[in-house]
Amino acid sequence: MRSVTYSMGVSLDGYIVGPDGTFDWTEPDDEVFRFWIDDIRQVGVHLLGRRLYETMLYWETADQDPSLDDATREWTALWKPLPKVVFSTTLSEVQGNARLASGGLVEEIERLRAEPGEGEIAIGGATLAAEAAAAGLIDEYRAVVHPVLVGGGTPFFPRCERRVDLELAETRTFGSNVAYLRYRVVRQRAAAAAEPSPGVIPPAR
Repeated sequence: MRSVTYSMGVSLDGYIVGPDGTFDWTEPDDEVFRFWIDDIRQVGVHLLGRRLYETMLYWETADQDPSLDDATREWTALWKPLPKVVFSTTLSEVQGNARLASGGLVEEIERLRAEPGEGEIAIGGATLAAEAAAAGLIDEYRAVVHPVLVGGGTPFFPRCERRVDLELAETRTFGSNVAYLRYRVVRQRAAAAAEPSPGVIPPAR
């Protein structure tokens, strides 16, 4: 089954956007940008909310700029043909290799998992990630942690009222003091925790 992943740049105190609405501190250097290029190669379809979709529209025409360096052209060549599903109640059309979601997030993910295809189902944006997390659909959390404290804003991790056990699957550090953390959701442990221990009588309800 195709994995559902959630990846974004995040401040050390856990925000993808600061309280002033900016995220300029996530701008990657050459080493981190190369990481993002390699990361997008694993994606089969990208799910985006309206704000992130509009932010990424730049890449639909970026290759027309003759001043782009080789790495930026490589990223553009990977991003443009990548299938995208946009979730929005205000947009009536989208550009490039994208389509507006015809159903809810859970329905779309179930449909994508049932269809033949390779590559991860990547989620972009905190709002979509929160909805997917509430439904228990995220398989991996991938945080590119930047050495900055922004003090507030949009949190990377969804605020939910249930425990989610994780296991560290990969770490990496970059010369710019940026750190990559990849965590896998441990579903067996969560399921076991919900069952009464052997020999223990559950309390009466």
